[in-house]
Order: sequence, then structure tokens, then C-alpha cells
Amino acid sequence: MESTNKQSTFAIWISLISNIVLTAMKLVVGLLFGSQVLIADGVHNAGDVFATAAALISMIISKRPPDKDHPYGHGKAEVIGAGIVAVVLILAGVYMGYHSVMALMEPPHEASVLVLIVAAISLIWKQWLYVYTIRIGKKINSSGLIATAYDHLADVYASLAAVIGIGLAMLGEAYNIHILKYGDPVAGIIVAYFVLKLAIHMGRTSIDVLMEKNIDDDKMAEIYQIVRLVPEVKRIDRIRAREHGHYMMVDVRVGIPAELSVQEGHDISRRIKQAIREQNPLVEEVLVHLNPWYETDSIDDENQGNNQDTRK
Repeated sequence: MESTNKQSTFAIWISLISNIVLTAMKLVVGLLFGSQVLIADGVHNAGDVFATAAALISMIISKRPPDKDHPYGHGKAEVIGAGIVAVVLILAGVYMGYHSVMALMEPPHEASVLVLIVAAISLIWKQWLYVYTIRIGKKINSSGLIATAYDHLADVYASLAAVIGIGLAMLGEAYNIHILKYGDPVAGIIVAYFVLKLAIHMGRTSIDVLMEKNIDDDKMAEIYQIVRLVPEVKRIDRIRAREHGHYMMVDVRVGIPAELSVQEGHDISRRIKQAIREQNPLVEEVLVHLNPWYETDSIDDENQGNNQDTRK
């Protein structure tokens, strides 16, 4: 656990420092040479600095152990951080789109090789950051780090569009093709679209977790099969599971033979918990509720509205 915490913290610090450097580089060069797409991308990166800082703070909070006021832990702090990143991306996308459209109403700015080089550096840098952070984020199931990785991916789209747009503008100047001279602001509009699309997806995911939406069907099916294989379980009445930041929580309600003692029921409950957690290390807590089952009952699951499946 300590090792994964260090990995996630190091990754988020790398992201924060990178965003600060890239923001300064893009804004300075963009303003000097009047590149709308580079200025827009620089403003986007400036938003990323605040978003990454929010993700860093939320990750630190989420790693705190449960306490009296937060008995289920602080895992959702990461989800809140991811939501903040989504909001920042939406604002950046709107800003980029607006100013790029306005730039189409003005005479095109002269394209520069230096602007193209800065955009290319950003593209390579951000692609590396995306691969690095998404790998660690998925490995430790960190919502904050995954959100930061997708933020880097939005920057990859932005930088790619900038490279293409600036390149087209340079071609337009070289061969006197007027329409290509507007490649820079057109690229800014395309970037804004991709950033907004990604931000909406991230925001929706964060809301789903905060609203305690069930985990996806495949994971639910895996948990169902694990519980079903416990010999004493005669009926699965209900299974629910939800994400809680970088870990999951599972609620299980099953029927076991009514004649079993309290001690035997306790042992079965413990085996169910151990089986689920051994098969899925992301599960932090399992709550098992035992119902009495009689020979006259059907062995099939009762399907009380929240079952994952029914036994055939």
C-alpha cells in the first residue's frame, strides 16, 4: 500500500510540474507570435495546473484511514477531485472554442516554426504523461490519477490539432492558399470539441460514483459467481456493489440452511467475505446479511429486485 501511494503521489507531482512548465512555454510563445491555438492550449494547461493540484490534494485526503466522522474512509475525495478536473476541462473547452471562432473573424496571423516546435514538444510530452499516469492509475484504481491521465489525453488531442493547424497555416503562407492560413483557429475549434467531449464523460463518471451507481455488469457477475460457489449458500437474495474512490464496497444477502448455528453462520459469512476479497483486491469492505433457508423453499434465487442473476 505504501509503495502504491508513493507511485501515485510521484505521478501526480510529475503531472503538476509538467503542466506548469508547458503552460508558461505555450502562453509566452503563443502571445509573442499570435497563435490562437497555442494561446488556447496554454490557457487549457493553466486550468490543468489548478485541476492537477486539486487531484493531488484529493488523493492525499483519500488515503487517510477511516475515522469517527468518516467510518467508510475518505475514498470519495478522489472522485470529487476528478469532478473538479472535469469542470476545469469544460471551462477550458468553452474558452478555447469561443476564442477560436472569434479568430476566424480576424485576419490570419503569420505561422511560426517556433510555434510548431512548441506544439510538437507538448504533443510528445503529454503523450508520455498520459501513458505513464493511466498505467499507474488503473493499476491502483485511483480515480484522481485516471482523471489526470484523461486530462493529459485531452492535451494530446489539443497539441495534435495544434501541430496540424499550424502546419496547414505554414503551407498556406508558403503556397499562398488563403483558406489554409486559418488552420490555426480551425484546429482550436476541433480541440475544444474533443476537450468538451472528454470532460462530459469524466463528469458523468464522477456523478455516477457519487450517486453510488452499481459497478458494471461484468464485475457484478464475477462477484455473483464467487458467492454462488460457497456450498452453504442455497439462495442469493441480493448483491450490490459500488465504487468508493480507489476501492469498492459490496453488500450481499444470501439464504443459508435455517438449522445452522450462529457460529456456523458467522463462519459462512467470513468465508464469503474472504472469497470476494481474494478474487477482487479492489474490494475493501463486504457486508453479508444471512437469511434462513428451509427445505421447502426453492433453491433458485428469489430475485427481490436487485439480484444480478438467477440460479438455473
